[in-house]
Amino acid sequence: MTRAPARVGTGMADDTRTARPTTTVAIDAIGVTTIDGRATTLGEVGGRVRLIANVASRCGFTPQYAALERLWETYRDRGLVVLGFPSNQFLQELGSEEAIAEFCRRDYGVTFPMFAKVHVNGRHRHPLFAELARVPDDEGKGGRVAWNFEKWVVLPSGTAHRFRSRVEPDAPEVVELIEAALAG
Repeated sequence: MTRAPARVGTGMADDTRTARPTTTVAIDAIGVTTIDGRATTLGEVGGRVRLIANVASRCGFTPQYAALERLWETYRDRGLVVLGFPSNQFLQELGSEEAIAEFCRRDYGVTFPMFAKVHVNGRHRHPLFAELARVPDDEGKGGRVAWNFEKWVVLPSGTAHRFRSRVEPDAPEVVELIEAALAG
C-alpha cells in the first residue's frame, strides 16, 4: 500500500492525506561537541527549526551533503539550522574530525554546523540519538538508526519528524515541513 506524502496543513477536515507520525523531543540541554572540539549544547547552537542528520563520507548517500548545504544556505536567515553528526557505526566514516571537516568543505562546500563523531546506536549511543530514535518515520517505525543520512526535522515546539536515508533532504515533504514551520 502506498501512503500519500504528508501535507503540512491546517488540520482542517479537507486534509485527506495521512499525517506523518511525530514525537516531541527535548534536545536543547543535550551536550554536543563541535567538529573542532568545542563543547556546547543544542540550545546554544540555536535555530528555530533544526534539520539533524547522521552523516558519513563514504556512503552511497554522501551526495546528500549538497542538498543539506542548499537548505542551510536557503533558509538559515529565516531560522533553519542544519546539523551534521558524523558516525562510523556503519563503517563509512573512518577519518578524524579534521579529515571529515576538510572533506565536507572541499567536496560539498559544507558551511553548516558539523559535530564530532558520535555513536547513533547501541550501548554508547549519544544522548541526542537516544532521544531522536524515539521518533517514528512515515511508516510509524521508530527505534534504532538504520543507516547514514537519516534526518530529523525538529520544530520550535519540540515536535520531531523523521525521514529515512532514502528521502533526499530537499524532497518536497521535507521542504514543505520546513517552510511551514518557518512561516509560523
